[in-house]
Amino acid sequence: MSTIAVDLHITDAEWEVMRVVWANGRVTSKEVISTLGEKMDWKQATTKTLLGRLVEKGALNTEQEGRKYIYSANIEEKEAVRSFTNDIFNRICRKSVGNVVGSIVEDHVLSFDDIQRLEEILEMKKAFAVEEVDCQCTEGQCDCHLHHHGECCLENT
Repeated sequence: MSTIAVDLHITDAEWEVMRVVWANGRVTSKEVISTLGEKMDWKQATTKTLLGRLVEKGALNTEQEGRKYIYSANIEEKEAVRSFTNDIFNRICRKSVGNVVGSIVEDHVLSFDDIQRLEEILEMKKAFAVEEVDCQCTEGQCDCHLHHHGECCLENT
C-alpha cells in the first residue's frame, strides 16, 4: 500500500467508509453500501459521494474493473488513527495529555493484552519521563500561566 501525507482531514462520515475499506482491502461501492446500509441509513448516492471525496483527498485509490470501480486505501488505518490522535493532542495543553490518556483508558473496555501492552509502554516511558511537562500554549489559551506549579487544564477529564 502506498502512503500519502497523513495530514488530510477525514470527516466522521468518511471515517465510516474508510473503516470498511481498511477491513476489506479492496471494495466496490456496492460492498460499502451493503456494509453501512443499516448503520448509516444513507442513500447510494451519499456513499458514492463520500467515496469520490476520499479519492479526491488522496485517501483512496480507485481502479476500474469492467463496469465497476474497486477502491483501496492509500493510507494505513494505523497511520490515520495516529494522525488523528496527534491532531487532538496538538489542540490541548501538553500538561493535559496525561490526564486525557488516563481518561481514555478509564472510559474504555480493555483486554488483558491491551493492559499488558500499556504497562510495557509506560515502563519504557519512565526512562524518559520529566518531573513536570512544560506548557507550550500561548498565554491565554490555558490556565497554566495563572498558576506557578499547579495542575493545568482538563484536570478532571
